[in-house]
Amino acid sequence: MMPLTMAKKGESNVIKKVGGKEEARRFLESLGFVVGGTVTVVSQTAGNIIVNVKDSRIAIGKDMANKIMI
Repeated sequence: MMPLTMAKKGESNVIKKVGGKEEARRFLESLGFVVGGTVTVVSQTAGNIIVNVKDSRIAIGKDMANKIMI
């Protein structure tokens, strides 16, 4: 298991765990970051990450991405 920030660009990964406080977990789950879901990193610049989740393109910060384990 590793944080989403360590994922390679273009590689499809399965979400194994969503960490952080309850509020942060609920927020990430509302965006589509659920355990068992597939996430693909589109690009990574200055700590911000753009990912594809459930046919949506979402940008999240490095601190949020570190809470998503793949």
